[in-house]
Order: sequence, then C-alpha cells, then structure tokens
Amino acid sequence: MARSPFHRILLFAWIVVLLMDGVHASDGDADPIYKACVEQCEKTGCVGEKCFQHCKFLSDGKPEGGPWYLQEPLYLQWKQWDCRSDCRYHCMLTREEEREKLGGKPVKYHGKWLFRRAYGFQEPVSVALSALNLAIQFHGWVSFFILIYYKLPLTPSKKNYYEYTGLWNIYGILSMNSWFWSAVFHSRDVELTEKLHFSSAVALLGFSLILAILRAFSVRNEASRVMVSTPVIAFVTTHILYLNCYNLDYGLNIKVCVAMGVAQLLIWAVWAGVTHHPSWSKLWVAVVGGGLAMLLEIYDFPPYHRFVDAHALWHATTIPLTYLWWSFAKDDAEFRTSSLHKKAN
Repeated sequence: MARSPFHRILLFAWIVVLLMDGVHASDGDADPIYKACVEQCEKTGCVGEKCFQHCKFLSDGKPEGGPWYLQEPLYLQWKQWDCRSDCRYHCMLTREEEREKLGGKPVKYHGKWLFRRAYGFQEPVSVALSALNLAIQFHGWVSFFILIYYKLPLTPSKKNYYEYTGLWNIYGILSMNSWFWSAVFHSRDVELTEKLHFSSAVALLGFSLILAILRAFSVRNEASRVMVSTPVIAFVTTHILYLNCYNLDYGLNIKVCVAMGVAQLLIWAVWAGVTHHPSWSKLWVAVVGGGLAMLLEIYDFPPYHRFVDAHALWHATTIPLTYLWWSFAKDDAEFRTSSLHKKAN
C-alpha cells in the first residue's frame, strides 16, 4: 500500500529524533597535551615562538604596557582576543597540525570545531552567510510590508484585510534580530555573544511555532490566540532563562531547537497536504528543504580547510529557503485579501 506524504513526514521526524541521540559533547579540550599547552601559554604568554603582549602582566597583576585602552586605537581593539582566547586558539591550531601529521582525525574543542581566523573574524564564512541571511530577511519583510500597506486593498476603516499581518511583522523582526546576533557570534565567540545568539534563535523558533499553529488552524480570535501562544511563550521564556542564568547547555539547546523546528515543519506539511492553498507547492518545497537542511545541524563534520563546516552550509541553504518563505507569505496575504475583499463587496 502506498504511503501518504504525511507518513513520509512522520518518518523523517522519527529519523531526526534518532539522530539527535548522536549529538555528543567533544573531548578535544580534555587532551592532556592541549591542556598543558594552554596552562603554559597563560604563564609565559607564548605558544612556541608566537607570543602575545596581552598575556604579559606586571607583579601587581596589571597588564604590561598599561591599560588595554591605552595600548592601541579603539578601531583596532575588535581584532584582538584576550589572553585565554589566544592561548586556546593557537594551542588548538598547533595540536590539530600535529594530529594531521600523524594521520589523526580532527576533534572538537569546548564543544566546537577549530576554525581558522581571517581578518579578525573567528568564522568568516558563517559571518558572511549570516549577513546574507539578514539581508534576505530584510528584503522579504520590506517587500511584504509594501505589499500589505501600499498594494493590496484596504478595508473602509483603512485597515488591511489580512488577519496575520501582525504575526508576520513580528516574525520578520525576530528573524532579523536572530541573524544579526548570529553574525556577531560567529565574528567573536564569547559567553555574551553565545547567549545572545542562542536566546534570539530560540525566541525565533518559538514564535515560528506559534505562527504555524495560528495560521494552519486559522485562529483569528484574539482570546484564542492568547490561549494558544501562552504555553509556547512560557516554555521558550523558561528555556532562555535556563540557558542564561543556570546552565548554557549546548546539547539540550540543540534538542529543544530541533524539537520546535520539527513540530512546525510537521504542522506546515500537514496543512499544505490538506489545504487548497494556491501556493501549497512553495510551502512544500520550503518544508522539505528546511527538514533536509536541519540534518546539517545534527550530523555535522569538521570544517573544510578549517573554514566551511556543516553549520556554515546550513546558513547557505537557508538563503534560498528564506526567499521562498517570504514569497509564500506574500502569496498567502494576496490569497486571503482577495477572498475577504470579494466577501466584503
């Protein structure tokens, strides 16, 4: 008996859940040679023949050469890392070069792969792709805004017919915020930028799930929207507070994000399969593409030439998917506006 598209989506979701069990913490930072290198660097300020001025301190504990803001112009400060970051980076680089010579495979350090810095950026490819995603999100949101308020007919009270305008506007703002902090985080991975990146991504996924539920089930009443949204908002808020105030658990965050992502993909997929929406094909492509792209977030691989990893490729796949997604949003606005305008007349 032939399987329905819904069964295929459920099968894909089950595969994703199984793959989530394969997400493990790294143990490269437990390497005794690496640990000894970092400890020695923090004492001497050198890794091999390379030394760092900001690792040298006077007897009173103050940096040699005076306060940091007197050592170099401010516009050059963004290029520099602190002593520990530089020690870790160059010890990782040295250790990975040794592994490569011995025929060993790359390992993760502190939960992440080693990337080669370029022009002051920690992960230059991911930074560039995050910036492109931000630009595509901005273009999509602006084109949606212009369509709604300047091209489509309005009600006699000068309001738009499309009932989900506010939701899509909030989605656009949260998306741009998320990609902005993604670019910042990949430029400089420190605790603050990591928390901002994770928090903004979780907030976006949580609201995307709310948008999927409200649109797929045609929830138009404000009271009903509040009842549907409140549990999701409470869960997302709790998770963000947990990450920021208790434990920045990378593995748990991945599982929460994947779970919310799979849930909204299932909702959109089922809705696209049963509805007669004129743009159901765009929605299907976006859902299937988003699901396949999600696999890159679960089963990653070492960065190619220490520049391009699975996460960077995921950034690349989201660029055309974002363009398609906003195209669907505009088609949905036109479809609903046309139906409601005809009823009103």
